[in-house]
Formats: sequence, C-alpha cells, structure tokens
Amino acid sequence: MITELMNGFDVVGGSGRTMKNLAVFGAGRIGGVHARNAAELPDVNVRYIVDPVESDARATLARALDAQIVSTEAVFADGSIDGVVIASSTDTHADLLLTAAKAGLAIFCEKPVSLDFHTTEKVAKVVEASGVPCLLAFQRRYDPDFRFVRERIASGEAGDLEHVVMHTRDPAPPPRSYIERSGGMFRDQAIHDFDMARYILGEEIATVYAVGDCMIDPEIGAAGDIDTAMVTLISVSGRFVQMVNCRRGPFGYDQRLEALCSREVLYVENRPQRGVTIGDGTGFRASPPMNYFIERFSTAYRAEMAGFIDHLNGGPPPLAGIRDGLEAQRIAEAALLSVKSGQPVNIGADWRP
Repeated sequence: MITELMNGFDVVGGSGRTMKNLAVFGAGRIGGVHARNAAELPDVNVRYIVDPVESDARATLARALDAQIVSTEAVFADGSIDGVVIASSTDTHADLLLTAAKAGLAIFCEKPVSLDFHTTEKVAKVVEASGVPCLLAFQRRYDPDFRFVRERIASGEAGDLEHVVMHTRDPAPPPRSYIERSGGMFRDQAIHDFDMARYILGEEIATVYAVGDCMIDPEIGAAGDIDTAMVTLISVSGRFVQMVNCRRGPFGYDQRLEALCSREVLYVENRPQRGVTIGDGTGFRASPPMNYFIERFSTAYRAEMAGFIDHLNGGPPPLAGIRDGLEAQRIAEAALLSVKSGQPVNIGADWRP
C-alpha cells in the first residue's frame, strides 16, 4: 500500500481502497463543505443529497457533484450506500443516527447529537452497540496546529500540562431563528471548546463552573440564550481550563488556545487572511483574521473527511466518535446548570442533567 502525506496527516491509498458511495443530509453551508470535500476524494461518490428545502444551494450542490436529490427513505432503501454524512439541522440528527446504525451504514455526523441529553445518551449506546464506524465532526481535532499541541503534550516534550486557556468569539451574533434551533451557546458554539479541553487534557472533566449573560444582542436573550460566557473546568487530576466565549468579535473570528506546561507554553493563534504586515510612518498594519470557522478550519474539514473515508478502507479510527459527542454535551449541560444555579457542578460518567 502507498502512504501519502495530505495536509500533515497520513492517508492510506492504493489497491486496498474501494469506491465508497455516500449520501449527504443537509445542503446548507456545512453540508456543502462536507459534500464537496468528500467528492474531491478519488474513491468517493456522493450519490445522494437529502434536504427537504428547495433552494438554489441544494440545486447547485447536486449539479456540481452530479448527485441525485432524493428522500430519506430512498437513501436507506439503496443497498449500495456505504455511509451517510449528517449535516442537516440538529433536530434531525438523532433519528438519522439511529436509522443509519440499524442499517449498518458508516456515519459522519455534525454536532450536537441532540438537544436533549437523554436522547444523546440513548443514541450513543445504540450506535456503539451497532459497531458501525462513526465520526463526530469536532473538526478542530484535525487541525494541524491543535493536533500538534496535543501530540507535543502527550509525548511529554512540553512537560506536564497545567493550565489551558481558550478564546472563541464569532464575528457577529447569529439570527434568533438560528439560536432557537441550534441549542444555544453551550451546546452549539462552546461544545467545540468542551471537546478540545478533553482532547488536549487527555482526561475527563470533574467540575464545571460557568457564568454567562446576554450582553450583546437582546434577541438572543429573548430566545432564552446567552451571548457571553466564561467557563472554568477542572479535570479529574486537578488541571484547569479557562474558556472565554462570545457571539461577537470586533476584529472578526477569534479562535485561540494557550497551553501552559512545565517546560513550554504552546500557543495556537488566529490565522490572518494574509501573511503580510504593512509598515509606514504611522505604524504597522496586519491583516485581519480569517472570516469565520469555515475558512479558518478548511484544512481540518478536508482532513476530517479524508480520515473518515480512510477508516472505511481499513485505516485508523476517527479522532472523535459518538462517545466524544456525548461527553462534550455532558459538560455543556453542566455549564447550563451552573449558569442558572450560580454554583459549580461536579460531574462524572453517571452525571445527567
């Protein structure tokens, strides 16, 4: 077999690989990213697009990939389909996960699994019991910078990890309609940080203390959510994680990480749109950061899909699975409870909201 280096990751190729037929649920922004990334791989055929909403985006995506627009029932009735990519609205994830697991199809699913934690727990058990390959789309795990930090800490080169700080700020608040369907700040936006905390630490979280309020957009508050939060996590071994999350970044998308270790401090900074700094008599001007998460994590999204298909061809398991989705949401639910109660919440594998 041949090993190629793709975006810093080993991707297995050669005669051992077979063509995989996929169906993509959701033709919106992230669905389009995943569908196009899958179609770019030489051993993938995106056969079907499933999205009940007629739109230019759906039609354009189907034409670009030479895919058919079909119903959910048509996908699961076709025995030639090898896997599904679930990038539809969150309220459809659980049913699609259960149906795909029952059908024995490989699953690539966006987070969160469900807005209801008990449903997430049930789905995780069913998917795990089915034995089907399942990737939960925490794309930061596939970002070369974040993965480098994780591996440097895990190898011991950086020394003992003591403290992690993360900043996540969106460029501007999303519309109220999105807030009402997404599950809110902790289940939707900060869930990536909760997952990254577990990934970088290499262990579970024991205590969650969160404060939050609606300080930017009254419409978000009217929808029952917050737009600004600070969270402190304590791991089972006593290490600290501090998170700053906000729905507005005055200079654009802000996504940074700092890991304090006994021998090194590791930084993941914002990526600028241009790697050029302009200097003149008034000072220095640098490029703003990449516009949003789609641009910032474009390499990670491609590597994530390549890793999924690699696993279907006998490669290593995904960097994030259904259990990671469950545990990240457990932290999110504890953060919600902490904001409401004003108290830290102690959690473990048996904790439920």
